[in-house]
Amino acid sequence: MSEVSTTAAPESMDINAVLKCLPHRYPFLMIDRVSEVVPGSHISAIKNVTMNEPFFPGHYPHHPVMPGVLIIEAMAQAAAILSFKTLGDKANDDSVYYFVGIDEARFKRPVTPGDQLLLEAKFVFNKRGLWKFECSAKVDDQVAAEAVIMCTMRALGE
Repeated sequence: MSEVSTTAAPESMDINAVLKCLPHRYPFLMIDRVSEVVPGSHISAIKNVTMNEPFFPGHYPHHPVMPGVLIIEAMAQAAAILSFKTLGDKANDDSVYYFVGIDEARFKRPVTPGDQLLLEAKFVFNKRGLWKFECSAKVDDQVAAEAVIMCTMRALGE
């Protein structure tokens, strides 16, 4: 892995660039677009929540709510993109991005079909391959969820 970049201009990413950066695919890709990423600093990404999501038929069919664990996953995917952009790298078939810890997770409002999640992750540190981020998911400027997420990238077989 290369050194962490801390000075770079912000950029945006459409779905094609997201697909090149993350290994996730339907139904587990949780990022539709990146509105801004500054390597070594922060990322803002979008998840459009629609009734077509595969979890809604079974997660309170009478009142569909996005599962909290998937909101955490969406924040982690945004953080993963920030990690890859910071390293000047992308996901590959030889490594996996794992959760190491999720702290201070709080859920403040339900996320329902028609909502647009604004996912934000702020880089806290990277020490010996352990990444830490402060993350939030907002709907209409209201915090839906927040957490401190720690992740690491490992070669397959480690």
